[in-house]
Amino acid sequence: MATIQFDLVSPERKLASVEASEIQIPGADGDFTVMAEHAPMLTTLRPGLLSVKTDSDVTEYIVTGGFVEVSGKNASVLAEQAIPKVEVTAEVIDDLIAVATAALDNIPPEDVDAANKRLSDTRTLLELI
Repeated sequence: MATIQFDLVSPERKLASVEASEIQIPGADGDFTVMAEHAPMLTTLRPGLLSVKTDSDVTEYIVTGGFVEVSGKNASVLAEQAIPKVEVTAEVIDDLIAVATAALDNIPPEDVDAANKRLSDTRTLLELI
């Protein structure tokens, strides 16, 4: 089966660098799947579950936002924050919700809808653990 080089990086650390057969990504405009020879694209992430399938297993990460760049042979995710799902607890999600809620206090009125959407997406992370 054809594979694509996948890299996941957050400001804190590099979380993954693997040959993947399939990557499911929570895009800002909806979830999508990347496989080998995917059309080039650049898009943003929304808070959600990122899943990486290799020959041997599936690894999942909670991401809070960031960017995705895909070319035919590579897919790179630059996440604002990424945590292996096995490390995520309700307390971690509660902290992410608190940060998203606090952000609502300091934004211009024209950005309120986007901030409320981000808060809503962050709250749905509780359903994933």
